[in-house]
Amino acid sequence: MEFTSGTAKQLNSYNESTYIELANYRYQVFVEKLGWELDTPEGFEKDQFDREDTVYIVSRDEEGAINGCSRLLPTHKPYLLGEVFPQLMNDFPLPCSKDIWEVSRLTTLDTKAAVGSKPDPKITTELAFKTLKVAKEHGAKHVVGVATLMIERLYRRLGLRCHRLGKPQIIDGYALVALSIDLQEQLG
Repeated sequence: MEFTSGTAKQLNSYNESTYIELANYRYQVFVEKLGWELDTPEGFEKDQFDREDTVYIVSRDEEGAINGCSRLLPTHKPYLLGEVFPQLMNDFPLPCSKDIWEVSRLTTLDTKAAVGSKPDPKITTELAFKTLKVAKEHGAKHVVGVATLMIERLYRRLGLRCHRLGKPQIIDGYALVALSIDLQEQLG
C-alpha cells in the first residue's frame, strides 16, 4: 500500500489527477455507497471544508487505485464538528487551537465491493495511524472528529484510545459522538 499526503495542490504535484481521483472516490463512497445526501456535483464530493490548507491522506492499492482517504483540518479555522455538529459537544467549548486538528472523511470502503461490505481492517488500521502521524507532523497534539458508535468501536478495536467529548446523540438516524485522541498518548 502506498500513501501520499498534502494539500490538493501538493497532491496534484505528484500526479495531476490525484485530487480529482480523490473527490471521485469520496463521491463513490459517501454518496453512492453510504447514501449521504450532499450538495455536491455528480462524481465529485467536495464541501466547504475542502480548502487550500486542508491536508489529505490518500492510500492506494498495488494497482494504484485509491482504496482509502482521510482529511485533516486545524480547529482554529472552520471545521466539520465546529460548524455542522457543535451539539455533540453537549455545551462544552468547541476545540479551537492550532494544535488540535480534526479528522474527517476517513474511509477505506472498497468502491467495487457489494453494498454492505466491510472495509479491510488492515487498510483501515494503516490509514488511521498514518492520518495520526500526518496530523502530528503538522503540529497537532490532539485530533478530534465525529464518528458513529460503530466507528468508535472499530477505532477501539484498532487500538486507538478515543475519549468522548460529549454524550452520543441521534442525528439523521445515526448515533454520533465527538471523539478526541491525544497524540502524545497514542503515538508517544
